[in-house]
Amino acid sequence: MNIIINFIKEVFKKAGFSDAVIGLSGGIDSAVSCVLTAQALGVEHVYPILLPYGSLSTQGVLDAMKLVEKLHIPFAHVARIDIKPSVDMIIKSDVMMDRVRRGNIMARVRMTYLFDQAKKHHALVVGTENKTEHIFGYYTRFGDEASDVEPILHVYKTQVYELARELMIPDEIIQKPPSADLWPEQTDEGEFGFTYKDADEILYLLIDEKKTEEEVVASGFEKALVLAVSQRIFANSFKHKTPHIL
Repeated sequence: MNIIINFIKEVFKKAGFSDAVIGLSGGIDSAVSCVLTAQALGVEHVYPILLPYGSLSTQGVLDAMKLVEKLHIPFAHVARIDIKPSVDMIIKSDVMMDRVRRGNIMARVRMTYLFDQAKKHHALVVGTENKTEHIFGYYTRFGDEASDVEPILHVYKTQVYELARELMIPDEIIQKPPSADLWPEQTDEGEFGFTYKDADEILYLLIDEKKTEEEVVASGFEKALVLAVSQRIFANSFKHKTPHIL
């Protein structure tokens, strides 16, 4: 944990910035990133931005504010911006738009507001992406993956939970199912078709240990599960290769 805190300090020092803007969703990743940033820079240098889509993220806003209160971040530093009017303005141009496209628009609108707030406060944008999401490409390009610094990008999702408990993140945040809040009752694991626990164990073997799928299956995992994890990696691998240049 101290390594991450020192990393944040060093990034801001080298960049010549003192203040941080972070999108606070009420989820565990943004909560952990926020606490680590507050410990690195001081709460007086953190500007949490709440970006709900109408009433869809009501609980997330409540949980985010609990964290703000727990950390004693000045309320004057908190901005709540409803992205619904901006998102709906784009959505209405195509009545056939599916929910994945709508979710991508929501993520990119949030990114726009975050970087605008960073400009306003002369701050850097702190990202909230974890290693599991990154490997899976479980993000919107130029949306929720856009940031100036990523404190937990090297940390698997299950390790984020360990950090959260160590940082004494409120139980309400730790215990709720991970969700990007892109549509009602949407959850990460529901989209994956498997748990983060299974995913991380398999990803560690495939990525860190560089084992083959056959070797992972031989270690005790069901073949169908290993193939599902591998397929998700492959399906979104293009996200790690753009933009293409000569």
